[in-house]
Amino acid sequence: MANRTLRSSVVVAALTAPVLLVGTASAVAAPGAAPGRQLTIETVSNPRPALVSGGQVLVKVVPPERTRVTVSTNGHDVTSSFRAQPDGSLLGLVTGLRDGANDLSARTSGRGPDRRANLRVTNHPITGPVFSGAQQRPFYCETQAFGLPPAAQPLCSAPTQVSYQYKTTAGAFAPLADPAARPADLATATVGGHAVPYVVRVERGTIDRAVYEMAALYDGTPSPVTPDKSWNGKLVYTFGGGCNAGYHQGNATGGVVNDLFLAQGYAVASSSLNVLDNNCSPIISAEAAMMVKEHFVETYGPVAHTIGWGGSGGAIQQYDIAENYPGIVDGIIPGVSFPDPLTVGGPVSDCRLLDRYFAGPGASFTPAQKQAVAGFASYDTCVSWDQTFASRATATDSCNAAIPVAARWDPVTNPRGVKCNSNEQLANQIGRDPKTGFVRSPLDTTGVQYGLAALKAGTITAAQFADLNAAIGGLDYTGKPAPQRIAADPKALNAVYADGLVNSASQGLRETPIIDQRTDLDFAGFGNDIHTTEWSYVMRQRLLRANGTAANQVIIENHPTAAEAAAASVYELGAMDRWLTAIDADGSHRSRQQKVLANRPADLGDGCYLSAASRVTEKLTYPASGQCGVQYPVAANTRMVAGESLALDVLKCRLKPLDFRDYPVAFTAADRARLRSAFPDGVCDYSRPGVGQRAPIGAWLSYGDERTGTTPPTKVR
Repeated sequence: MANRTLRSSVVVAALTAPVLLVGTASAVAAPGAAPGRQLTIETVSNPRPALVSGGQVLVKVVPPERTRVTVSTNGHDVTSSFRAQPDGSLLGLVTGLRDGANDLSARTSGRGPDRRANLRVTNHPITGPVFSGAQQRPFYCETQAFGLPPAAQPLCSAPTQVSYQYKTTAGAFAPLADPAARPADLATATVGGHAVPYVVRVERGTIDRAVYEMAALYDGTPSPVTPDKSWNGKLVYTFGGGCNAGYHQGNATGGVVNDLFLAQGYAVASSSLNVLDNNCSPIISAEAAMMVKEHFVETYGPVAHTIGWGGSGGAIQQYDIAENYPGIVDGIIPGVSFPDPLTVGGPVSDCRLLDRYFAGPGASFTPAQKQAVAGFASYDTCVSWDQTFASRATATDSCNAAIPVAARWDPVTNPRGVKCNSNEQLANQIGRDPKTGFVRSPLDTTGVQYGLAALKAGTITAAQFADLNAAIGGLDYTGKPAPQRIAADPKALNAVYADGLVNSASQGLRETPIIDQRTDLDFAGFGNDIHTTEWSYVMRQRLLRANGTAANQVIIENHPTAAEAAAASVYELGAMDRWLTAIDADGSHRSRQQKVLANRPADLGDGCYLSAASRVTEKLTYPASGQCGVQYPVAANTRMVAGESLALDVLKCRLKPLDFRDYPVAFTAADRARLRSAFPDGVCDYSRPGVGQRAPIGAWLSYGDERTGTTPPTKVR
């Protein structure tokens, strides 16, 4: 279920002994009360009552049989807001919450002793933050890109707007001024086996300083206490790609007017801070998604389950939110995935260094040798990483157009200006280096033996290996080339592991259904694409190592054709819905993880598409094997060539002495001298955990809100 164990319910009996419990509690019978259903009160729109936002919350009260219930908020009777539900519970939208603590109470009267259930709800402003910590400033507004009125910094708030569209019989979406109108070319959608008019309600507004959007088939004004007949009761939450520094609102969301979802009755929601190119922080993305989903439930009613959807940076958000803020999405379908931004940072920076080296002292390397050093199926992938994303590690090279040039950082003229470095979004987690003013960096190349596997395979010579590692250099704190290797900040390393910013797959992911949607872009003319296939197996390896199984992750590969992508999307969405529906219906006493594993549909497993009409189901492995391995071979990347394991979770390696007996080649005296100079403290020892590597301290970490500022992370209950 969407709210599963995260739903916070409090049951307290007898008025003579009132107790206020915050968090999750088991039902407790009143002293002397007859057995049966007990009085409970719980928040539905946000299962964590300490994290409610926007001044309202959808509340569920379950009364004992044959009793009357009075509900109050801060001492005011709000019973009239509640409506009886088919299961005997009461559902009501409680409004007018003040910022900070609010006390909700349900009280019975009638037969038997009176009972009371109390719940404390902490409300936060709709502008945020709730748990992500101090917000970035300046923050440039882009509401007009969505057709909303202009907004003012730093909150960028704009009034909510509702518009309507309809799908034509020709297959296009068209604006509709009057949702009650039925144009002659109006198509129909099928929901629950019944045809309904394909009219879509689209709502846009601002939440958490982002522009949010949500769309659903229209069946009259939506109500949180009366189910909409054209909505199937499920939500798809979409996430957009990229990875950049922030400081602006963004001009797009993950997209909500999507026929794949709407035609089957799903509602769709997203926000501009769920696009990683606008905001390379999975924590901020999690907060935005939580708040938008809360508003959706307060508009449409309880959600059976929420499915995450999106590729690249959208996949990063799904994996990281499911891991560190479980319950926001219940099942995820990440496409062309990566595990987290920081893991990817190593190969990205490597590609910048390799490009510079091969354009200079390494110009004699052949294309095959370059490819062997990089590890990708094509060296063009490294070129693409350098050209597309390596600039994100610099101070100003990737600033969004919404950020005025005059506001950008300059070491002389504007040292306090905006730094367009993707790490900026993690300032609350990692902190700043007081010497430079930049966010501390966990990036490291010390001891990395570039091209090690290529040397062992005989693809490059001993002299080339020595020269490569002696001359590759590094990047300074501004992201610019430097002669020395990169050294991570120890405080940054400690923080990113403790806070789960390097995704360990050991928390929420262990009980999350995953269909990893891998469109293969390694070959077939896409050799310069950065979305290489090995990353799906990186996450699988982490799941295996952390949990002893990766059976909750299914990888399905397809060719980059429109027909195969469409076939895969239809199947994967349907399979995930069947998977989650079976979990929702599982009333056993098994753990959530056990239910996820036990209820995976029988037809759903690893595999690949040989064509749009032919899907093979077989276990996928790394290295690749079987029919799918022939169709979809899987390569490596720079760090794997340098000796790191498939899990790729070591940001800074521990070192061991340089020992020339470890190599299958003989080095000249000159080459030995160069290698000693390149590795004065030793080379990477990947048989040991990385520097600072540890288990995360827990899920649902909070970094404070605007009233408290940045705080050491605390676990939200």
